[in-house]
Amino acid sequence: MTETLVLFLPAPDVPWRWLRIAGGTVRARGEGFPPLSTEVEESYVAIAPADAVTLHWAELPDRSLAQSVTAARMLAADASASPIGDLHVAVGREGAILERPIGVVAATQMRAWLDLLADNGVDPAAMLPAPLLLPRPESGYLRADLGGEGVVRGTTSGFADEARLTELVTGGAAPAILPRDALEAAIVAAVAAPPLDLRQGAFARKTRIGVDWALVRRLGWLAAATLVVTLLITIVQLIAYSSAADDLERRTDLLARTGLARGEAVSDADRQLSARLDRLRGGGQGFSRTAAAVFAAIRATPGSEAHTLGFDPNGTLRVGVGVQNEGQILDLQRQLEASGFAAAPQGQFQALNGRLSGDLTVKPR
Repeated sequence: MTETLVLFLPAPDVPWRWLRIAGGTVRARGEGFPPLSTEVEESYVAIAPADAVTLHWAELPDRSLAQSVTAARMLAADASASPIGDLHVAVGREGAILERPIGVVAATQMRAWLDLLADNGVDPAAMLPAPLLLPRPESGYLRADLGGEGVVRGTTSGFADEARLTELVTGGAAPAILPRDALEAAIVAAVAAPPLDLRQGAFARKTRIGVDWALVRRLGWLAAATLVVTLLITIVQLIAYSSAADDLERRTDLLARTGLARGEAVSDADRQLSARLDRLRGGGQGFSRTAAAVFAAIRATPGSEAHTLGFDPNGTLRVGVGVQNEGQILDLQRQLEASGFAAAPQGQFQALNGRLSGDLTVKPR
C-alpha cells in the first residue's frame, strides 16, 4: 500500500509537524521530523506556511500553463511591492471554478524550503500553501489549526489567522471552525488532487530517467525473435521460388520435346528449338518473310514480274525478275529497302523482246 507523508514546513517558532495518510485516511500524526519509511512505498507532500505565501484568485487564459503563469505574473507585479523577478508565481485550478488560485512566494524562500527538505532526504511530489488544505466555502470563511498555526479560507482568499488581519478581511464576521473530521477529510482530498502546487517552473520536480533493464531484455528478445521469424520467412520463400523454378524448367523440357523432331535427345531445349526453327524457316528473316517482301515490291512496281526464286540457307533470296526499263529495277530496290532488306542486281540485266531480265539478290540489312 502506498502511503503519503504530509510535512508541514517549520517556522521560526513552530517545529516540524506531519501527517501520514494511507487508505484515504489519516493514520498517524506527530511533531518533529518523522522517520522515513523503508518498508512501504511512500510519497511526500510539503505544506508551506500560510504567512509565507500570498494567495490571489483571478480568471486566467486556459490555453496553456505558460500563458496562465504569464498573466498571473502580471497580476502579481501589480499587487506586490517586491520586484517580480524576485518572486515565484504558481497557478492552480479548483475543479470547474473559473477563478483560478495564484500563489506568490519569494523565490529565495522556495529554494530554502526545498534545500531543507533535501537535507532531510525528501524530494516532495508537491508543495501546497496551507490555506488550500481547507475546502472552499460556499460563502463566508472557514478556520482551522494546521501545523500549529491558525489558517482562514474564504471563497477567493486564504491567509494566516491574525486577529486584526482576519477582522479586516472578514469584515468583523467570525470564521466558522472546521471540525477535525472534516478537516482531515479535506486534507486527504487536497493532497490527492492539489488545487495549487507551488512546484512549477524553475522549482518543478525533476523527473529521473531510469533504465528498465527487464524491459530492455524483453525488447531484445522480441527483436531477436522478429529477426529469426523474418529470416525463416525469407528462407521459405527462397525454397518456394526454387521449387517453382525447377517445376517450370521441367515443364519447359516437356514442352520442348513436343516441338523437336521425334526421337531427338534433349540437352539444351532453347538452342535445339532455335536451330530447328532456323531449319524450317531458313536463315536471315526466313523464306516466308523475304519472299513476301519481294512479291510486295513487285506488286508495287507496275510492269515488273518474277521468273524464278532461289533461297540459300544463309537467308539470301535470289529472284529472277523482268522489268520494262532500268528505272523499275531501282524502284524494286527502294521498295525492298523500305521493307528492311538489301537488294542488289546479280550481274547485268539482258534485253529481250523489249524487256530487261536479270537476277536480284535479296538479304536482310
